[in-house]
Parts: sequence; C-alpha cells; structure tokens
Amino acid sequence: MRARVAVLAAALLYGFLLTPLAQAQAPPVLAAARPEAVGLSGARLGQLSAALKSDIEKGVIPGATLLVARHGKIAWFESMGVRDPGNRAPMSKDAIFRIYSMSKPITSVAVLMLVEEGKIALADPVSKYIPQLGGLKVGVEKPGANGPTLELEPARREITVQDLLRHTSGLTYGFFGPGLVKKAYVDAKLWEDYPSNAEFVDRLAKLPLLYQPGTTWDYSHSTDVLGRLVEVVSGRTFGEFLTARIFTPLGMPDTAFYVGDAAKQGRIAEPFPNDRSIGVGAELNDPRVVQKWESGGGGLVSTTMDYARFLQMLLNGGSLNGKRLLSPKIVAYMTADHLGGGAVPGPLYLPGAGFGFGLGFAVRKDAGVSPFPGSVAEYNWGGAAGTYFWVDPKEDLFVVYMMQSPKQRVAVRALLKNMIYGAVEKAAR
Repeated sequence: MRARVAVLAAALLYGFLLTPLAQAQAPPVLAAARPEAVGLSGARLGQLSAALKSDIEKGVIPGATLLVARHGKIAWFESMGVRDPGNRAPMSKDAIFRIYSMSKPITSVAVLMLVEEGKIALADPVSKYIPQLGGLKVGVEKPGANGPTLELEPARREITVQDLLRHTSGLTYGFFGPGLVKKAYVDAKLWEDYPSNAEFVDRLAKLPLLYQPGTTWDYSHSTDVLGRLVEVVSGRTFGEFLTARIFTPLGMPDTAFYVGDAAKQGRIAEPFPNDRSIGVGAELNDPRVVQKWESGGGGLVSTTMDYARFLQMLLNGGSLNGKRLLSPKIVAYMTADHLGGGAVPGPLYLPGAGFGFGLGFAVRKDAGVSPFPGSVAEYNWGGAAGTYFWVDPKEDLFVVYMMQSPKQRVAVRALLKNMIYGAVEKAAR
C-alpha cells in the first residue's frame, strides 16, 4: 500500500512540475461548438461560405479563412481556395497572413500594459520619451501663382501618447490621399529600406504634421511611433517585447514581424500577382526577408487562430487561459470612443458613419447610421492586404477573416457583416 501511495505521489508531483512546461509548449485552443449550440445558424453561415467560394471560383480572390466565435467557442472555422495562386497550394487553417493594420490593436495593448505599470501616462507628450518629436511644425497649403505652396507654422501643443493611440497626432500616411504634406511623406521614402524603429522616427521627425495635434482624426504612422515608444520605455526591441509579453502568454506562436523560419515559409498566403498594391508606392512586402523595421502600425504577420486568441483575450476583459495582460477597466477604456473631446474626422475617415475611434480600432456609437448591421460598442479594424476582424461584446461574438487581396478588402467586409449577423438566431445570454 505504501508503495502505491509513493508511486501516486511521485506521479502527481511529476505531473505538477511538468504542467507549466506542457502548457507553455502547447497552450489549449478555443473549444469548438456547433453553431446552433451558441445561438448561430449553421445553414446561414454555410451560405456565407458558399458566397466566398463562389468568389474564389470566379477568380475574385485566391482564398480565405473565416473564424466565427461566440460564448468562448469556435462555431465556424473554415479555409477555402488556395493559399498561393502560383503553386495552387490549398488554403490551410494555419496559413500565415500579412495582417498590416491589424497590428495596431496589438501595439495599443503593449502601450496600455506599460500604462498600467505606471511607466507611461497617456497625457504625457511623446517628446518626454522621444525628444525629437517635440516642437514639430504643421504644414499649411497656401495658394500661389504656380499652384499651392506649403508653409510651416508651429504646433499649438505637443503630441500626446493618447493622440498617437487615437490618430489625432497630426501625423499622416503618404500613400493615400492628396496634398503637399502627403507628397512630402512619399518623397521622403520613410520605410523603403526598412530602417530600425529609431531610424524611422528620426526621419518622421523631419516632416511637417498635416494637422494641429488633437484636432483631427487622420490615419497615420502614429502607431509606428508607439512601437518605438515601447522600445524606449521597456529597453527591449519591439519584437522582443511583444513576444515576451503578449505572444508567448497568449499562445500565438506564428505572430511576428517576419517569417525567418524556413519551415514556416511555405504557409505564407499570397495574393494574385496583379493584386499587390496597397497604395501609392506601397506594395505587399515579403515577410520571408527579415529586416530591421518592426512596424507597430502594419508590420506583423499572423494566423487566424493566433489572432482569435488575441481577440478572445480582449473579449474576456484582458485575460486568456489564466494569463492576464490588461485589467477589464482599461479594456473598457480602450474600446470606448476617444474622439468626443473635440477632435473631428478627417476627409478620409476610415471608421465610417456611426463609428468613433478608440485606442486602436473603430468603435460603434450608433445602432443605426452605419450601412452595416452591428451592436453599439462593437469594435473592429482591418488590414490593407484584406484581413479583417470585429468584436461584439453585446453578442459575445468575434470574427476573424483572413485573405490576401487588397482590391477586395472593402467589398468583403459588407458581405461578412450582413451574413454573419444574419446568422444570429438567439440573443446573447
């Protein structure tokens, strides 16, 4: 009897000691459930899949993955079409996608983790951490005899960390939209040679702002600056910080800035050869080539399941599988509208009608107004190559859609919203 007890005790101790290691190596996945078990119609979700497959057969998109989760369970997860039009390899659920601006919410989480640790304050001027971003000038177009000219005027106040998070910094992107400031961004070739984050910010600091800080929402390199901010405050490269503090705890092994591992490179999804442009002078990058730049605004690659873990963490109020990244209170703050204090939408307001903007994504303010169905407090964002997500706390639901087709990125979002909300049969518990 004593021998049996000793063996059992040893087995329990051995299991206890191994459990953390086993969890670190193979974190539990989100459980699967029939759509009807979580209040969704499997037949209607099947109609959405059929619509996407029809587009694939017509050559509109090469392939896609779709994941719909509700009440903490995956109700629908499907891969369709081809992963690479060049070799006709079938799309797989573990395909790796360039997620571009879906990097931004991850960067926001990194910054807010440091806020909760008392290392950053949102009201701080960013020049407190990155001095070269102080005393910037604003570019103002004036009529001239030979066309508009650009004059510089002092910024009326400093850019704050909150401005960077909500895109009211006055910074911009040069690759879409007209204007002399945007042209200056294109001409500066800010990221053509993939500089380090420090070098990138040095270049950015030499350019004028498009708007006075705090006045106007304009999509921008603000989140790239946040990546550098994390580096300065943490003393790590941005990639090291994300891996240690977000990707490893959440079990996101395929999310990174580059795919240097040759064993993973065959899983990278590719667009059609004639569908690689994401704006003026901007083409889809090759993540197989490891570079210095770690763009917090658009540099990450990920898989459908990796990103689903990240969204479930947010929907849970900042934790997943016992790993807490943020408090529920700051997640609620992050997903609230931050434009109500006087900032106005710019002429290229990507969140769209009925939406404000939080700290990293669009936030729905009205049940109506938008041309898409949804719930108040839903938050969403997409990537330039065609990826898209939204989280609906009221319905306890989130969606991850992945494809590599810049041309189709806008059209598919309406299809997803209309048909997935059309599949909701029971209100959230």
